[in-house]
Amino acid sequence: MKKLFLVQLLMIFCVSLIAQITPFERDPTKNTTATYTETIAYYQQLDKIFDQLKLISCGPTDSGKPLHLAVLSKNKVFDPVLLRQQNKHIILINNGIHPGEPEGIDASMMLVRDLLKNNIIPDNVVLCFIPIYNIDGSLNRSSTSRANQNGPQAYGFRGNSRNLDLNRDFIKTDSKNSRSFQEIFNTWKPDIFIDNHTSNGADYQYVMTLIETQADKLSPVLSKFMTEQLTPSLFSQMKAKGWDMTPYVDHVGETPDSGIEAFLETPRFSTGYTTLHQTIGYVPETHMLKSFQQRVKATYALMECFIDFSKRHSGQLAEVRKQALNQAKLQKEFALNWKLDETKVDSFHFKGFEAGRKPSDISGQPRLFYDRTKPFQKNIPWFKHFKPTLTVQAPLAYVIPQAWQEVIDLLRLNGVQLERLKKDTLMNLEMYYITDYKSPAKPYEGHYLHTQVAVKSVKQTVQFHEGDYMVRVNQTQNRYIVETLEPQGVDSFFAWNFFDSILGQKEYFSNYVFEDTGAEILKNNPELRKQLEEEKSKNEQLNKSGAAQLDWVYRHSDYLEKTFMRYPIGRLTSN
Repeated sequence: MKKLFLVQLLMIFCVSLIAQITPFERDPTKNTTATYTETIAYYQQLDKIFDQLKLISCGPTDSGKPLHLAVLSKNKVFDPVLLRQQNKHIILINNGIHPGEPEGIDASMMLVRDLLKNNIIPDNVVLCFIPIYNIDGSLNRSSTSRANQNGPQAYGFRGNSRNLDLNRDFIKTDSKNSRSFQEIFNTWKPDIFIDNHTSNGADYQYVMTLIETQADKLSPVLSKFMTEQLTPSLFSQMKAKGWDMTPYVDHVGETPDSGIEAFLETPRFSTGYTTLHQTIGYVPETHMLKSFQQRVKATYALMECFIDFSKRHSGQLAEVRKQALNQAKLQKEFALNWKLDETKVDSFHFKGFEAGRKPSDISGQPRLFYDRTKPFQKNIPWFKHFKPTLTVQAPLAYVIPQAWQEVIDLLRLNGVQLERLKKDTLMNLEMYYITDYKSPAKPYEGHYLHTQVAVKSVKQTVQFHEGDYMVRVNQTQNRYIVETLEPQGVDSFFAWNFFDSILGQKEYFSNYVFEDTGAEILKNNPELRKQLEEEKSKNEQLNKSGAAQLDWVYRHSDYLEKTFMRYPIGRLTSN
């Protein structure tokens, strides 16, 4: 009986060991990435074995399956509020937002296991892993959708089940995935966010490239900490591990020799979104042409570097982030749009391959190729500074009619404090009128994204009602508030079509009736008549068209609805 019991224990132990080996590790070629089912089953098994891991089902996704979060806590505390009270530093790592770029999925599975088995979870750092974010894309598995990528054998698809690129969905939030992510993010409030990816583009010697949060957009104290300590440490540690890195290779000319420029992640992207909340974000991008084995190992190594740095600098990061959040509450001026500052040029010692031309086997025309027999090392221009092209002074508060519930819901989801008006109130506010905007001929991510938005500011007395909302701009979420509610913001709610119904006029006139009304208006308003004559002298088309002149009078009269082209959110600029 005792022998049988020991055999059973041994079998259970062996099954447990086998369950802790990932599909990537079981493949002799190291060219296999775990499926969604394998990934979640793996974490569930680890959750059963180790009490320092908790796998949490956090919310729905468009796939119909829940979004999971694997939390590693040394002291077995899994309450984010309590963990912050204990001064724990939190890192959130996202995998599989593009499931055809799956290195992070497999590297995280192995890293979580190794941290648990070796009992080396840092005492002062809590690690949160999203095993697979784009679950629907992961289930849509093939071996051909990534035409330029070297393995793995099969992988998921970039779009989700609604064909959304989820790394363009963080502000507009069309997907359930995005809502669940924002709930995770605003519950755990990470200090550092990592979103694992694979690159596309030029050929070069590196396995790992790295995008850091655009430094000019961060608060000064966080920007200084990231650029002078965290990022240099990551590059140094990776080099020591044998994984020399380069900044993300977005070259300004045809090849990297011409120089590379930093990536400007606006709030539609994951790290652009996390920046709104004063979280330092990174996007590791492994090189598509390197073997899958190399890419997984480099991703594993980089996550180790993040953990090691955070363990050593936890107190300092907590302090600078606290300062940044306090600064955000006091910030009054906000940059809404940016462009590359070409007057500021740094240099980076780059390891590439010489590029050349040869006849195409398809067309016979000259084509670009990189010669791996001719590696080079040289300094290349590095453009990493941006300057604002549009800034705005924040109001004391925004006033939002309750009719715009989708906006209210997203503000709440992001921890924004809202006050409801207790009675109908006439308010003297600054209101915007949309005077111009451009929209594409074809939709982008399900929207006709507005750009080049121009506004006219008008002081008006506007009726608001009991239950409408006031959002004071004195919160740690100030950047999220301003960049989403100011219509000229590159990823504002207006830009993403949340308010398109205001762009349509609801009332008009019949010409033969309004002719007499318009004449009476001009008779009683000589100044308006003078303005019309001046416009006619400058505009030949207006001068020749009676209908156009009648329309001009209508648009300058009290008959034109005040809500046409008026942005419905008011700005309270004085008490």
